[in-house]
Amino acid sequence: MHKNMGITDRTLRTVVGVGLIGLAATTRGPVALASGVLAAVMLGTSAVGVCPAYVPFGIDTREEKHA
Repeated sequence: MHKNMGITDRTLRTVVGVGLIGLAATTRGPVALASGVLAAVMLGTSAVGVCPAYVPFGIDTREEKHA
């Protein structure tokens, strides 16, 4: 897969992911589990620069388009 996330998208996902880790660390039960899983997804997609959910819709948030 080619990268489809720009720097702004990746930065926002990182910030939200870190916030969700904080939420997961301070809560219990299903909220903590859901926050932890969502944080992992946000940080993982941010790290690799690819969002699989964008692919079917042809979304590409990179500022410069590369072939």
